[in-house]
Amino acid sequence: MNATKSIRSSVNKNNNNKKKMMRSSNHHHGLQINSLFNNNNNNNNSAKNKQTVVITGASSGLGLYTTKALVETGNYVVIMACRNVSKAEQKAKELGFPSDSYSIMECELADLDSVRSFGKKFLASKYASNFSALICNAALYLPNATVPTFTKQGFEECVGVNHLAHHLLALMLLEKLSVNATKEQKRLIIVGSVTGNTNTLAGQVPPRANLGDMVGLKTGFRNADRNKNAMIDGERFIGAKAYKDSKLCNMLDVQEMARRYGQSTGVQFSTMYPGCIAESDLFRNHTPFFQNLFPIIQKYVTKGYVSETEAGLRLASLIIDPQYSEQGAYWSWKGGGDQLMDNYWDSGNREIAFNNKPSKEGRDMKKAAAVFDYSSALVDFKPSATMKSKEMVPASVA
Repeated sequence: MNATKSIRSSVNKNNNNKKKMMRSSNHHHGLQINSLFNNNNNNNNSAKNKQTVVITGASSGLGLYTTKALVETGNYVVIMACRNVSKAEQKAKELGFPSDSYSIMECELADLDSVRSFGKKFLASKYASNFSALICNAALYLPNATVPTFTKQGFEECVGVNHLAHHLLALMLLEKLSVNATKEQKRLIIVGSVTGNTNTLAGQVPPRANLGDMVGLKTGFRNADRNKNAMIDGERFIGAKAYKDSKLCNMLDVQEMARRYGQSTGVQFSTMYPGCIAESDLFRNHTPFFQNLFPIIQKYVTKGYVSETEAGLRLASLIIDPQYSEQGAYWSWKGGGDQLMDNYWDSGNREIAFNNKPSKEGRDMKKAAAVFDYSSALVDFKPSATMKSKEMVPASVA
């Protein structure tokens, strides 16, 4: 059966599944995706009864199709946090989203003032009372750039948009998300990438992700130019590596959030890689030749290709399925989204996620703590007294 078709299958079982005890293991998890999205029951839940999910970058690609998968269940309202509000509205109308299933709010991740404004607006909105999940998805990829560009606050743009803005947003919304999280199913997911893990086929393609001593991040990219300090490791700027480094930061950041806040708040923190969406807007800044060739390579060589629809269903399943409960997990799927060297020939099950193994650097919890602390200082985040009391600071950095 076609993977995308077989994936569609379930919300009618979801309410019962949420009552089951959550399971945790290092093997395959969760229900088949086709049992999560079949028989769209669109049970006409009123907006006040729907769970709220915030998704950044929801106007295209993975964010848009995750929004689609969630709103079609009839059980969620998605806050589409987007830079281009008119584009998001156009896409929502094109895909036929019910008017009570989404709300669009401006959020420019290249400007932390905009991120703060979005956070305050959302927390003051009627949707915040049913807040159940945050998906930090938006990403900027500048693979051919040889000269760095910067956010409003002066951070290298890929790291600023992909990592620092999401770090701030996650911490701003965490206190609200943690309300009743020990009794309800609450999720905070930051989308990672196979390219940030050097133990994968894609991760071995130069330039490889490597944060080094993080002197660039530590100093806030001060006096940065193409030759120094624009990269996290302080070295010469390389556009493709800036993206990979930012994704490695995402994955380390989630693990540190899980360590500091997972047990005390009840929120489940994870990262994920849905497979390579080779025909998405993420590659809009690449050459036409690459855009034509890349999907072919992903389909027949790396075997990492997934469609936008399948990827959206995969990410949505991590919100819906109560069994994806491991703290700090890195969710992947066999058959697109795996790419570990020793699993290359194992197409496995495209519908069940498993907790994948990050690279050695991606498992370095001392480095994770440093990424968290340097990032918090750069975005000038000061937790409330309530969240300060819930933070479990690792002994090595206390």
